[in-house]
Amino acid sequence: MRLIITGGGTGGHLFPGISLAQAMMQTYPGCEVLFIGTERKVDKTALSDLGFATMTIKSRGIKGKSPAAKIMALLHQPAALLQAAGIIRKFKPDLVFGVGGYVTGPVVLAARLMGVTTCIHEQNSIPGLSNRLLGRIVHRIFLSLPGSEKYFPANKTVLSGNPVRSSIVKAAKQMHREKYREPLTLLILGGSQGARRLNSLMLEAVEKCLTGLSPRPNIIHQTGEHDESHVREKYTELGLNARVQAFFMDMAEVYSQADLVVSRAGATTLAELTVFHKPVILVPFPYAADNHQEINGRYLVEAGCGLMFKQSELNGEKLGKAIKRLLTNTKHLAAMAENSGKIAKPEATGTIVSGCMELLKGRLEEDTGKILAF
Repeated sequence: MRLIITGGGTGGHLFPGISLAQAMMQTYPGCEVLFIGTERKVDKTALSDLGFATMTIKSRGIKGKSPAAKIMALLHQPAALLQAAGIIRKFKPDLVFGVGGYVTGPVVLAARLMGVTTCIHEQNSIPGLSNRLLGRIVHRIFLSLPGSEKYFPANKTVLSGNPVRSSIVKAAKQMHREKYREPLTLLILGGSQGARRLNSLMLEAVEKCLTGLSPRPNIIHQTGEHDESHVREKYTELGLNARVQAFFMDMAEVYSQADLVVSRAGATTLAELTVFHKPVILVPFPYAADNHQEINGRYLVEAGCGLMFKQSELNGEKLGKAIKRLLTNTKHLAAMAENSGKIAKPEATGTIVSGCMELLKGRLEEDTGKILAF
């Protein structure tokens, strides 16, 4: 079994691919995996120390760019397609699996043209441009959230959920769900995009509304790479017990400590939080493509897992009052946590592995063969 996984641009895109790769290698010993991504630092960081073979192609995004940048991106596509085809010809994969991001387009397209079985996974409630286009030609489309199926051919979609790293699922299963004990712990996750504004909102919220609580909550704050020192100094000044880092590598340990989470609404983070049965306050990143984070968040809010605020309508005091209400009402927190667990899909990776292997074993009719040989 030889598998290419392609995608990237954010850690959130790559983590489902990592989950799939690990599951394939565990289920099918001897499985060889190659990641094809971008040259961005976030891709290299997400894959570092995991032991996977990696390659990059030179591709550029189109959506949200200026007219000149779009033209340049389009001009790069033929070269990216040929580059991807060369990698595919050399690696000879049985399956190419796209996890989103602009690099997915030329790799999955090249694979499909060369007669390789192809699948994609759509994390968000509103698909990105690459996945919308690829949905017309791939063999199978796996979806994280209900509602996104309307953007794809109905006979190709499977509502699998969002793959969560095996370490996260294992830790969540082992966690003892005890009654809330004071002081409670508040976890803040800025994500890889837009952390700065959420950091400033949280500092204002803590100063105005949380320093008067008794006992004061413990705080774990992931700031992103720019604000770590400033945020740590501010918590020290306010006399709070705060653990502050730019990024946490052991997210399972961090999730297990949290009683309430304030977060952006990226699909991977939401999937991990529901696996851990965590109540949430969501502040979607307002500049996400097609406002998909807000749509993602609505699914959790409607399920009773938490609250959501638009960043444009939020200030520190409003956020602080919402946090305070929940931290002082553990009965409500417990109900939200229970609802979060009800929509979790810890089996998502297994569903995708089974679906991919069904395709490869020929149980589904193959409607087209090799279209073009490079």
